[in-house]
Amino acid sequence: MANDREVLREIWEGKIPVCFQLDPEEVYDLQAPDPFYLMVPRLSYFPLCTDKVRKHFMRHVQQDIQEKQETEMWFEFNGTPLKWHVPIGVLMDLYRNDIQLPWNIVVHFDKFPEDVLMHCHNKEVVEAHFLACIKEADVLKHRGQVVSNMQKKDHNQLWLGLLNDKFDQFWAVNRKLMEATSDEGFKYIPFRCYTSEEKYIQKLVKPVTEEGQRKTLKHLLNEVFPDMEQVIVHTHGIIPPLDTPLQWLSEHLSYPDNFLHLVLVT
Repeated sequence: MANDREVLREIWEGKIPVCFQLDPEEVYDLQAPDPFYLMVPRLSYFPLCTDKVRKHFMRHVQQDIQEKQETEMWFEFNGTPLKWHVPIGVLMDLYRNDIQLPWNIVVHFDKFPEDVLMHCHNKEVVEAHFLACIKEADVLKHRGQVVSNMQKKDHNQLWLGLLNDKFDQFWAVNRKLMEATSDEGFKYIPFRCYTSEEKYIQKLVKPVTEEGQRKTLKHLLNEVFPDMEQVIVHTHGIIPPLDTPLQWLSEHLSYPDNFLHLVLVT
């Protein structure tokens, strides 16, 4: 059971200062609009916390772009489109070597990179992706039994807790997903280990050894990267100690989608 509440709250309250600037080629006015500064939650997704960014820049883009149905805003950092379905904190960890705070991100309304990004016309698309991840994680942890026993209002509460940045609302339901059904912990640990933004590794890793000993982060990394000697990962902007128990990590450092997102330090 995730009972180390202070850790959960610290993780939840992590924010990143971002400076959004409109792509100069899309500016309609003679003078470029002012940048827009925002503190964004690490645990959220860009489409959930950038309504004000859209409103700020939309009136400055060319008329023909404004008049397009479903004009889609997308973001770019250092020439790379940012994937909206990856949590903001994971993107931050992926690009940490190139980022100076505030994080400078370019805003676009035109030339959507179809070959790189999935479309996201509204928040319902994010909700569907988020709930699909939670269901996948629950299959790994509890054979899907916890999610299948939940009611629609529980799913809604998880989603609204994330959407509205409400810790208590979210965790009132999420704690059920974080309860181990046996002494050994979860069946498997839901995790994604990123070697780049394009590529992550998922494997079936149990939280205990064949002998019933608790596995640590080091065990997981040895299983994922058997040919590499020293592997270090980032999550939530920190390097967790290699001797941290996997079950504890999963209960306390998972993102709201119930996955551990680990970024390989190269």
